[in-house]
Amino acid sequence: MPLDSRIAAVTDRIRARSAASRGAYLDRLARAADQGPARAHLSCSNAAHVYAATGPDKQALATGRAPHLGIVTAYNDMLSAHQPYEDYPERIRAAARAAGATAQVAGGVPAMCDGVTQGQPGMELSLFSRDVIALSAGVALSHNCFDAALWLGVCDKIVPGLVIAAATFGHVPAVFVPAGPMTSGIPNDEKAKVRQRFATGDATREELMAAEMASYHGPGTCTFYGTANTNQMLMEFMGLHLPGAAFINPGTPLREALTGAAVARAAAITALGNDYRPAGRILDERAFVNGMVGLMATGGSTNLVLHLPAMAAAAGIQLDLQDFADISAAVPLMARVYPNGLADVNHFHAAGGIAYLVRDLLDAGLLHDDVMTVAGQGLHLYAQEPKLEDGRLVWTEGPKASLNDRIVRPVADPFAASGGLAQLDGNLGRGVIKVSSVPADRHVIEAPARVFQDQEAVKAAFKRGEFTSDVVVVVRFQGPRANGMPELHALTPVLAVLQDRGLRVALVTDGRMSGASGKVPAAIHVSPEAAMGGPLARVQDGDVIRLDAQTGVLEVLAPGFHTRAPVVADLSANGFGVGRELFARLRAGAGPATEGASILF
Repeated sequence: MPLDSRIAAVTDRIRARSAASRGAYLDRLARAADQGPARAHLSCSNAAHVYAATGPDKQALATGRAPHLGIVTAYNDMLSAHQPYEDYPERIRAAARAAGATAQVAGGVPAMCDGVTQGQPGMELSLFSRDVIALSAGVALSHNCFDAALWLGVCDKIVPGLVIAAATFGHVPAVFVPAGPMTSGIPNDEKAKVRQRFATGDATREELMAAEMASYHGPGTCTFYGTANTNQMLMEFMGLHLPGAAFINPGTPLREALTGAAVARAAAITALGNDYRPAGRILDERAFVNGMVGLMATGGSTNLVLHLPAMAAAAGIQLDLQDFADISAAVPLMARVYPNGLADVNHFHAAGGIAYLVRDLLDAGLLHDDVMTVAGQGLHLYAQEPKLEDGRLVWTEGPKASLNDRIVRPVADPFAASGGLAQLDGNLGRGVIKVSSVPADRHVIEAPARVFQDQEAVKAAFKRGEFTSDVVVVVRFQGPRANGMPELHALTPVLAVLQDRGLRVALVTDGRMSGASGKVPAAIHVSPEAAMGGPLARVQDGDVIRLDAQTGVLEVLAPGFHTRAPVVADLSANGFGVGRELFARLRAGAGPATEGASILF
């Protein structure tokens, strides 16, 4: 099927916009690759430090003929998604030996759990942890002695940070190695109902705790379709996983076989062999367009609207909000996974999952097939699914039809005609809104504003019973320079209760919402942020705000709005405690949300 003209137009626009920066990047990549295997340039003293503790691999390393793989791991056992990585290094070293290679842990990177820090001061470090992860991975690979890298990470900021680092070391082949989702627990909608009952005082803390523990119950990624699982989808659509690797549960024979296969594949695609696949060549404009298509087709996390531009910038590619909006308009919503539906990612995978979506989107001309991936040439490889046959890992043709049309549907009969992500623009700035799980009659909200400077103040007003009529809740000074742009997920139960009471409610903020949010219309990532004198700093209580996701308008309907002096907030309380003082320079140097809110680009 020829590529859809709308997808082609966005790709061509990105390619033209990025010509200079991408060209310079590829020149740097080529120069690094031309230097040959990095260990050849180490002195004997340098090399001896690398080999000193490698035990049975020492002789193979000393001869310099076998591929040497660097493991960059985000393991800790506080994140359920990352706990399975505890024994991966030993498994990887054994698999490398079986493939005629060697492997070492090059370094570890931090990995924080947004589920722990939601509504807490630590959330103000979350977004910047992405760039810290990239920097930490840069230190790991700076030893310059690896022929390929294996990247172990799953969750919210971790995968984007690792991709930034992989792109920065773009001459080094990169294979991302997932750990898989936990098995299904209590249904996510039941958990959400308990949260809403707790917000209104109708459920006890003991009931809430029981529901949460029944949902988050074992090793693996949380099963809702938030940022972590959106990351895993992206790694397949962008060709950095082995096909079908994303959603196989931890501790299963198939999961272990896929990990071993990822190691063997990394050893096979180094510059020492005949199938060199450097990460920087895989991460071209087509890969990022494919990633955006996957984001829209699955109704993925809005956090990726921040992360993808930062990831792309590391590879010399410039993305814009308009690219997301245009792809959303071209790509139908094909999946209903919580919070956009009742199914979890295990149900999604069983219904056909990524393999089915890739096949159908390729058949409709909505994806680039002519891409380089770690698995081989062409995205059609990701329409296959892995299986064990007599203990041997094989890839077979994936499903040609949805196995449950309440969870996954074809392009020809989607849940919605568009991907459900809209750009917003107007006299309040630029932002985005995810409407894939917002009721159709809530896509346009026009109501008086109530202005707050943190989410705790909103929750306090709710408890005092102050929300009795239609309202647009404005939560400002939540952008990257103000306080690190935390997720405002703690507002979700409150706003959902107001909406369920029949009020017309919306949120407007220069902060973020969780990848698991979406029921209430929310204009997020509004830029310029209030802390930089953006228009949100001029909004007053009672100003009528119009949020129109259908026409892409976000504006305040107040005479003389532009002549008001912006409010200057006292942000000193954001600077200390829970490590926030260590991030002061990162906040001060952060770019705008529309460009990824990065300190690096």
